Amino acid sequence: MRRIELSLHPLQSFPVPSSDGYSVYSALLAVLDEVDPGVSARVHDSPLGSLHSSGLVGSFGRSDRAHHKTVRAGETYELTLGVVDPADAEVFQALVSGLVLEGDSLELSHGTMQVETFESTNASHEELLAQAASTEGSGVEVRFRTPTCIEEADDVTTMFPYRAAVFRSLLGKWNMTCPEKLALELDRETILAQVIEKPDARTFQTHSVLVNRVRNEDGENRNIFAQGFTGTCGYGFKGASEAVRNAVVALALFGEYSGVGSAVARGCGSVGVELKA
Repeated sequence: MRRIELSLHPLQSFPVPSSDGYSVYSALLAVLDEVDPGVSARVHDSPLGSLHSSGLVGSFGRSDRAHHKTVRAGETYELTLGVVDPADAEVFQALVSGLVLEGDSLELSHGTMQVETFESTNASHEELLAQAASTEGSGVEVRFRTPTCIEEADDVTTMFPYRAAVFRSLLGKWNMTCPEKLALELDRETILAQVIEKPDARTFQTHSVLVNRVRNEDGENRNIFAQGFTGTCGYGFKGASEAVRNAVVALALFGEYSGVGSAVARGCGSVGVELKA
């Protein structure tokens, strides 16, 4: 698994959609297409959603354009990208080549974001499990930095960092991408009985974000929105076994690479994780 952390600045102030993740995703596909059209097509068509993009994270100004905000000259914005499927190493290499080695910029609809810094982190599922096993803390704190949209049933999303929804979502992605011998078993009942969520109500917000555009029967574009939440939530344990503790901590760490929930390639579900003493 690989994660790229970029800092970018606009060459001048310009508007971006309020839900900028979709716009950034389109720009990333364009970068990939220039480097390797086959990789770009695979990312676009992947049912797994191996590519995770945080969208732009930073301070924005208002815009005169409806449903837009402004990236401001002089501000720095963060963009985190992750690839969790071992089969998608080419995606990572193409992003590095397109964003860092060749263009040093990301072209959005109304302006250009210049790459200032680039940091890359690698980890394996096995290394995350080892890190979790070596941790003797009381749990983890997860900061849901961008709207997190977790579908629980029939396109209905949870609007709260509910422990079962968060860790079952991460578990599914973990087991789809890890070697078979490292697959985790963590059922809903165990999570409910042995994991406790401790949300910080002061940070909690709900969102409706643009995640896709489709063409309807009349040939007109229709916007697809998803609902989700941002905020900070701690997760502790109550009578949990060592296996459950290790699995929950490893899954939380994995979330920094995979994102949490749906539409993670389009700016949703970006998290930061802190291990608690």
